[in-house]
Amino acid sequence: MSAETVPQPAEHDHDPASIRQRLYEGPKASVLRDWVYGGIDGVITTFAIVAGAVGGSLSDTVIIILGLSNLVADGLSMAAANFAGTRAEADNRVRLRAVEERHIDTDPEGERMEIREIYRFKGFDGTDLDRVVDVITSDRERWIATMLSEEYGLPDATPNPWRAAAATFAAFVVCGFVPIAPYLFRLDQALALSVALTGVTFFAVGAAKSAWSVRSPIWGGLETFAIGTLAAGAAYGIGRAAEWLIA
Repeated sequence: MSAETVPQPAEHDHDPASIRQRLYEGPKASVLRDWVYGGIDGVITTFAIVAGAVGGSLSDTVIIILGLSNLVADGLSMAAANFAGTRAEADNRVRLRAVEERHIDTDPEGERMEIREIYRFKGFDGTDLDRVVDVITSDRERWIATMLSEEYGLPDATPNPWRAAAATFAAFVVCGFVPIAPYLFRLDQALALSVALTGVTFFAVGAAKSAWSVRSPIWGGLETFAIGTLAAGAAYGIGRAAEWLIA
C-alpha cells in the first residue's frame, strides 16, 4: 500500500456523542503562541548577551551577572507586556460587545441587514438566506457572537491574560537559562558548551512547535536554529565592534 493510500488516524472522534460534547465545550484559547514566543526570545536574548559579552572580552562573572539579570528582568518585562496586550484584546472584545448590544437595541433592522449581507457574501440566497438570518437573529447571544466573529474577526475563545503571561515567563526562563548554564556551573569550555546547548535548544523549540504545524520537525527546528544563529551572530559582532571602538 502506497504512502498516499495509508489511512491516517483521526484527530478526534466523529461519533454523535463525541461531536456534541466537543462542540458543546466550545473552542479553548491556547497558550502555544506564548510558549513559543517566550522560549525563542529567551534563548536568543540570553545567548545574545553571552555572545556580546564574549565578543567584548568580558569576564565569566560579568557574563553570569548580565545573563541572570536579563533572565529575570527581560522575562518579567515580556510577561508584563504579554499580560497587558492580552488584557487589551479582552477589553476590546468587551467594548465591541457593548457596541453590538447597543446597536441591536437601537437599530435591530440595521443589524439584521448586516447579518443578511454577511451571509449573502458566503453564498446564501433566497429562502436559505432568509432562514439563516431568522435563526441567527432569533437568539440574542448567537446574534452578538456572530457579529463579533464575522464583522470584527474576533475569535470565539479569548486567552486568559494571567495564563498568557505565566506561559511566556516560564518558557523564557527555562529556555533562556540554557546559554548561561555552563558559565553558572563553571564548566570547562563554557563558550563551546553554551553555543552547542543553545543550538540544540533552538532546534528543539522549533521542532516542538511543528507539532502544531504542517511543517516537519526537522524543517521547523532548522528554521528556528537559523533565526537564532543570525541573532546570536549579530550580537557577537556588536560586542566585538564595541570592544574595538572603546579600546
